[in-house]
Amino acid sequence: MRIGGLASGMDIDQLVKDLMKAERMPLDKLYQKKQILEWQRDDYREMNSLLLALRNEVFNMKLSSKYRARTAVSSNEAKVTATATSAASTASYTITEVKQLATAATKVSTATVSGGTKIDPSKGLYEIKDNFADSTFNWKQGSVESQTISVAADGTNFSLSLKAGVNVDISNTDIVVKVDGKAYNVITTGTPNTGEVKIDSSGNLTFGDTIKAGQTIAVDYYTDVRKDDDKTLSTATKEIQLQKGSIVDGSLTLDIDGTIYSNVGNEIRDGSNNKVGTIDLATGKITMDNEIAAGAVIKATYKQNYFTFGITTYDSSGQAVTEKFGVQGNESLNTVINRVNNSKAGVTMFYDSFSDKVTLTRKEAGNFNQSGDEIITSGEFLNTVLKFGSAVEQGGQNAKFTINGLETERTSNTFTMSGVTFTLKDTFSASDPSVSISISNNTEAVFENIKNFIDKYNETIDKIQKKISEERYRDYLPLTDEQKEAMSEKQIELWEEKAKSGLLRRDPILSSGLSQMRLNFYDPVTNSSINPKYKQLASIGITTSSNYFDGGKLIIDEAKLKAAIEEDPESVEKLFTSSGTTDSEKGIMNRLYDTIDSIMKKIYERAGKETWTNGQFTIGKNLLDLDRRIDAFEDRLIEIEDRYWRQFTAMEKAINQYNSQAMYLMNFFGGGM
Repeated sequence: MRIGGLASGMDIDQLVKDLMKAERMPLDKLYQKKQILEWQRDDYREMNSLLLALRNEVFNMKLSSKYRARTAVSSNEAKVTATATSAASTASYTITEVKQLATAATKVSTATVSGGTKIDPSKGLYEIKDNFADSTFNWKQGSVESQTISVAADGTNFSLSLKAGVNVDISNTDIVVKVDGKAYNVITTGTPNTGEVKIDSSGNLTFGDTIKAGQTIAVDYYTDVRKDDDKTLSTATKEIQLQKGSIVDGSLTLDIDGTIYSNVGNEIRDGSNNKVGTIDLATGKITMDNEIAAGAVIKATYKQNYFTFGITTYDSSGQAVTEKFGVQGNESLNTVINRVNNSKAGVTMFYDSFSDKVTLTRKEAGNFNQSGDEIITSGEFLNTVLKFGSAVEQGGQNAKFTINGLETERTSNTFTMSGVTFTLKDTFSASDPSVSISISNNTEAVFENIKNFIDKYNETIDKIQKKISEERYRDYLPLTDEQKEAMSEKQIELWEEKAKSGLLRRDPILSSGLSQMRLNFYDPVTNSSINPKYKQLASIGITTSSNYFDGGKLIIDEAKLKAAIEEDPESVEKLFTSSGTTDSEKGIMNRLYDTIDSIMKKIYERAGKETWTNGQFTIGKNLLDLDRRIDAFEDRLIEIEDRYWRQFTAMEKAINQYNSQAMYLMNFFGGGM
């Protein structure tokens, strides 16, 4: 029980608070010490971020590409152009003749594809089949299907998931089976060999190879009939959408809760041949005259019109690449063109409505099939309907040229040799002036790479030097909460600016690190791969500042550096990048990388990383110790405050008792008079 001055008339609350202020002073110092450690930790981490960025730049400067910038100059860019990578050697090339440029193979329809009415490439092909000049599509009836099998365990035997009564049309030679994109040769009889797969009408697949677990088998196949998945209506409706389009007239069997319907033309009829609805054969949409109740189960069996075709091209190794396509009758010419263009056939298909012709063009220039055409078409759709059957292929030739006396070929007009990329622009004969390509060192680019690094280095050194040279204002300790309440935000900001200043002043880790980095640049590189003339940084025009307070900033003599790069680029490169077993043999960047790495590790030991716990680094351990001391001191303050209150409460009780006794005596003597 606390009595707050009722008897004494004193402000006990304020008295206790004032007494506790004095008692809290050591605790405030502990909090201030904790704040200083946290600020110091953050300063260290800020320095490490600077060093990390510099180390990344140093790593890049260890790469040869920074010192091997090359320039390629052509004597006639209208004929040949060239670019060079850092892998290119300084050299010259002479192209004395370009007999022919590489071209991509192209086939064009031999005649217009439309009949009396111009085709609409956006409409279903079965719908507009009679608008073609030759409508020999070789339509088939059945269903175009695809399935993907994820292989769970190694094996050679797998099965497609077929519905009862549905069979694979194994007479169709356009079935495609691929395992992880690799096409297998499909057979229907005999025992499959390596690279072959046998398929039967029940959808069983037998491979000549073992298919490994985790692989994917993709199968494009054709069935004699289509059975849609059974569908239970969630709401009453008149409309039913079949999963396929281009329905064969008279092929539909529609089962609605056990009642069987069929189609005659676009009419849906019941068992008594009465019309009960309509069907759009092109889209497969059925509309019944009467609403079908919710909960009804719909089953549909039917056939669709489709055709197949194939395109064969050749890859860079001369191997045939065949892509086969199954086209449903409701697909448009535009859809087919998109499928061809997005396939691995490597051709671009295009219909020109003005000329009413179709073109097929290889996406790559060159002659990949030495024994025939680059584009081989199969199927009535391409050869008869689109009139590619007798089309004469144009182009499809390699570039032929003579370089440095060597007559050679390339499939493309742009090719790379020894790090130099050439582009042939035009043909010319041996009697014409030859084209010279000279590859030289790009002095300006190498200079800029080195200069940009030096700028980054100086920027980092400047920030670190300023941090370790900051003035320390020891009278400006971190503010307590009570002190902050009495100050404005601007006053707090100015105070904390001074309180945070100089926390890393003359820090031994950073100071010694800067000294070591200066030595990295100053000490010569004694490596046999370097011209002795360029074994020291100063010899190529880079020196350290003579001003000690610059902390080892580097100064560039641009003319001297460019002259060294021009005269001996290999030695300049090795001065920075050479490796060795000792520091004296190592190039400057290798030394510097090791030094920065060492500094960062020491800072990590001191101040840790943001992802580390306090127990993993020195300042963190000190913070943990301070937290323990603060907790103990706060417990002690609670006890002290309780003691003060007990003492004042006892005083109040005593005064109250005294007052009671005095009142009694006063009443006693007053009553006897």
